Amino acid sequence: QLQLVESGGGLVQPGGSLRLSCVVSGYTLDYYHIGWFRQAPGKEREGVSCASRNDNSTYYADSVKGRFTIFRDNAKNTVYLQMNSLKHEDTAVYYCAADSSSCFPRVYTYWGQGTQVTVSS
Repeated sequence: QLQLVESGGGLVQPGGSLRLSCVVSGYTLDYYHIGWFRQAPGKEREGVSCASRNDNSTYYADSVKGRFTIFRDNAKNTVYLQMNSLKHEDTAVYYCAADSSSCFPRVYTYWGQGTQVTVSS
């Protein structure tokens, strides 16, 4: 059973930065596509970014493009989400998820428990 554990969330001022980590255990990371999602109170969950297991492809939602960077360290079984120039609207619980089929499966197979990111002055 694959397990994902997120960390790195917290309170940050607008314009600040955070780096989220997603540590994968139970199997080798390089077998999986890893996505980051977020859900704000009262809103639907939305996809933020994905790092493909193939050819280092990455994908970003338009709302975070140019501000967030996803990268994976297969040797550490960890995927990171570097978040810069944070805005109030980035406030949400952030989840990482894993799937072996693609970055865009109908439903990701494995999910972490989430980490809270709050952007506030």
